[in-house]
Amino acid sequence: MPVQPSFLAHAYDSDGAASIGKSSRFLNGPTGSLVCNGSFRYPKVMRHTGTSNHDPQALPQAFLCRLRSACLIVCLCLLAYGSVQAAAKKGVTKPPPTPAATPAPDALKIAFLHPASTPSLTQPPFFIAEDRSGGMQGARLGTQDNNTTGQFTRQHFELLEAEITDDVAPAEKARQMLAQGFRHLIVNLPADAIKAIAALPEAQNALIYNIGSSDDELRGVACSPNLLHLLPSRAMRADALAQYLSKKRWQKLLLAVGPEAADQAYAAAVRRAAARFGLKIVAERPWQHTFDERRTPESEIPVFTQGVEYDILVVADESGAFGDLLSYRTWLSRPVAGTQGLMPVGWHYTHEQWGAIQLQNRFKDLTGVWMSEVDYAAWLAVRAIGEAATRTKTMQFEPIRGFLRGPELSLAGFKGVPLSFRPWDGQLRQPVLLAAAHSLIAVSPIEGFLHPKTELDTLGYDQPESQCHLAP
Repeated sequence: MPVQPSFLAHAYDSDGAASIGKSSRFLNGPTGSLVCNGSFRYPKVMRHTGTSNHDPQALPQAFLCRLRSACLIVCLCLLAYGSVQAAAKKGVTKPPPTPAATPAPDALKIAFLHPASTPSLTQPPFFIAEDRSGGMQGARLGTQDNNTTGQFTRQHFELLEAEITDDVAPAEKARQMLAQGFRHLIVNLPADAIKAIAALPEAQNALIYNIGSSDDELRGVACSPNLLHLLPSRAMRADALAQYLSKKRWQKLLLAVGPEAADQAYAAAVRRAAARFGLKIVAERPWQHTFDERRTPESEIPVFTQGVEYDILVVADESGAFGDLLSYRTWLSRPVAGTQGLMPVGWHYTHEQWGAIQLQNRFKDLTGVWMSEVDYAAWLAVRAIGEAATRTKTMQFEPIRGFLRGPELSLAGFKGVPLSFRPWDGQLRQPVLLAAAHSLIAVSPIEGFLHPKTELDTLGYDQPESQCHLAP
């Protein structure tokens, strides 16, 4: 039979047969049509006249098909009607409530004070890449770390850099920051400027984080309850070196001292440490600066160091005026330690233990140079604030201050042990690294030097010998 197109949809043809489907193709047969695309065409029903060429079963089949279709249509109508009635009873469906706006996280503001230019007697060589930000880059990295944690604790930290120019006193700049509502001041300033800031009436209800001075007096007779010290003190540095020299049995020291006041203070710390750990200073010689061009390191240093028997040359030259010239030029073949040579420091770019390498790399990626000791101190100051805010679950000043000065603080500083502030002088307990130019030699406290509470208190002034006794 030829294929014929049909465009009927739910209609009856002239013979009374029902057609279902659109644009369908079907094959006509003696009792109906078979649709090619899956539609169905009811068989045509002929009037019965007593004689017919069609199948006698056509009438019952057609009747049953129409009955089933009618029942299906009725069921669909009833189902649709029931759905409309149910929706009418429930009423209009309300849209889901709009969630409340998430409140903005709390913000804690930190001010960073440092001089616009740092005076120095000597400039570093051109081949040494140094971070000249005075610790600001370390504070920025610490702020990033705090805000990473703050995404989960709904806390936010803001850092403001405040440069101190020559025409403005550091105490006046600090007063301006305090008037703007800053309660946390990180300062990279000399000891005298820190004393002046700590003595401000406005600063008595604030915290000052010292990252610029290792002065023992700030932790002793000139201590203040609003001062926290992140750098190791001179006493801690000298004790760390003395422990290592005692372990190596280098007990005879030749002490070379520069002319600056800082050099004299460092030498005083070395004398105290030598007496404390059983070392002996066999000679002490001052270094004199002159402009005589006839004085060269090759001619001057052998004369400067001869005439005495010693195990190690300890140098006190914080400004770096002559200490780097001593190695390999002494009369006797002896190592050099102190402010140059084997140096006791709070941080060094060769330190990679206890996860320190990831901090080193993150700082290098941020700045392009390695992290300095001052950068590390600034990072520690910001992290201490963030740790206190996280643990106390608040950005309020009083709980944070109480936590920082209390026994609960356990600051991770990538030095193998938790760090905390001493309650009697505000000094951060921490190991001291003993490093050469390109190598980490040891970490103090050295194994074997014991303490009834913590070995970290074998470095620097312990509570019974301290001249500062702050109320915890």
